[in-house]
Amino acid sequence: QVQLAESGGGSVQAGGSLKLSCVFVYAYSINLNCMAWFRQAPGKEREGGAAVYVDGRTSYADSVKGRFTVSKDNAKNTLYLEINSLKPEDTAMYYCAADVSPPPGWPFYYASEFSYWGQGTQVTVSS
Repeated sequence: QVQLAESGGGSVQAGGSLKLSCVFVYAYSINLNCMAWFRQAPGKEREGGAAVYVDGRTSYADSVKGRFTVSKDNAKNTLYLEINSLKPEDTAMYYCAADVSPPPGWPFYYASEFSYWGQGTQVTVSS
């Protein structure tokens, strides 16, 4: 019913920037009320990075505030994540996620609250 496909990852040096994209395809009967970017580093739990509510409100994890910018282009069915001032600790697989139900604790949200996931795109930052 919902398909998500991320792209834009790569290997960059610390201080660089990347813009990730997530193209989403879904049935017209579905309303995606919340979309988000999560990341997971090797050996660590999946953590939220940035999310956008259906009304355009955004939420960011404290660790990425000021460096991550999430946006959504409904005409292109694409979710974006712009990452600036990349740090080695940003190295992770980045996943796009979506759900029809808004997170009950917005602006807080958790991976378990999202039903639809992409395959991920790898971001590697070297020092």
